[in-house]
Amino acid sequence: ERRRIMLKLADLIEENLEELAALDAMDAANLYSLGKIMYIKNGVELFRYYAGAADKIHGETLKMSKELHGYTLMEPIGVVGHIIPWNFPTQMFSMKVAPALAAGCTMVVKPAEQTPLSALFYAHLAKQAGVPDGVINVVTGYGSTVGSAISSHMDIDMVSFTGSTVTGHKIMEAAATSNLKKVCLELGGKSPFIVFDDADVDKFAPLALNACLFNQGQICVAGTRVFVQEGIYEKFLSRLLEELKTWVVGDPFDPNVNQGPQVDKKQYEKVLSYIELGKKEGATLLAGGKPLDRKGYYIEPTIFTNVTDDMSIANDEIFGPVMSVMKFESVEEVIKRANNTKYGLAAGIMTNNLNIANTVSRSIKAGTIWINCYFAFDNDLPVGGYKRSGFGKDMGMDALHKYFQLKSIAMPIFNSPWL
Repeated sequence: ERRRIMLKLADLIEENLEELAALDAMDAANLYSLGKIMYIKNGVELFRYYAGAADKIHGETLKMSKELHGYTLMEPIGVVGHIIPWNFPTQMFSMKVAPALAAGCTMVVKPAEQTPLSALFYAHLAKQAGVPDGVINVVTGYGSTVGSAISSHMDIDMVSFTGSTVTGHKIMEAAATSNLKKVCLELGGKSPFIVFDDADVDKFAPLALNACLFNQGQICVAGTRVFVQEGIYEKFLSRLLEELKTWVVGDPFDPNVNQGPQVDKKQYEKVLSYIELGKKEGATLLAGGKPLDRKGYYIEPTIFTNVTDDMSIANDEIFGPVMSVMKFESVEEVIKRANNTKYGLAAGIMTNNLNIANTVSRSIKAGTIWINCYFAFDNDLPVGGYKRSGFGKDMGMDALHKYFQLKSIAMPIFNSPWL
């Protein structure tokens, strides 16, 4: 029955694709054209993916060493609190709600206060699809009130959160001091994008630009630390600037636009302050660095060079269109520098050398590694972090399994020859 209702919900989302894309464009400045062809459709497919798993949830029969029959049950964890961020409202809603729904959980969803509209519309569609009242509950409000209430509530059994590391700490503290609820966190990132000498500059310079600037740089896995090996460094910079000339900043409803405004004034001012800090600390401003002279929170795509690993722009998650390009000599050096961060969410490795790809991908402490690609997400691919980028996975079967309690059951077997 859950499978049938989830498939109906997916169909309703698909039928309302344009309205949902418009809501996220107005709320989050997600590009409307991408909303129609990618973001909403990805949400649809997530609901269908987990609907297919809803009736295939099985424990295991265990081969015990003693005269016992043992098996496990996978039981819904209970009431889940989903606290979702503002950068991709639809995808975050689908990523959290779909697997929890398939597992048989009920939930309280708190959308970000900046972007609540599509979550409310999804709750409306869920009711139309036949999701029983009280299963998906959307409560809008601020993190300090609604988010805090979810994290400390004695009747909520789990919190799944995507957002800042600072807030992740607060959620863990609230979980510990309340009912020791399970916590899954997908937090900040400062992902390295590594380009080796043998890489195709014409292919990977545009990819590096997109890896950093996509969605105004407001994506946790953004490749903001671009390491380029010394043999192609100058050529790479030249190609990067050439590609930047084609990058269009403007109205997210314009199909020709690559980058919209930052989500709100607070984020806009934060990004601009980091640009000023980068200049103050001695980095070279290669391109951009200023607000655009128009109504709205628009910032020029910004590229810094001569960035050292101890600078704030190389250490802190800016969450804006700001790239740091750094030169390196050897594989050993770039592994050490790539890992010189409190975060561990993602990394990109651009090389045609299989040995380098294997060595570096196994050496970098990050939850997702992309080789000769970036933002290569798939329903089957679990995503999540190392270190202060959090723990627990979204996407794939790992995301479904985190919404279960595993119960072990054993009973004696008497005088059986078939142990």
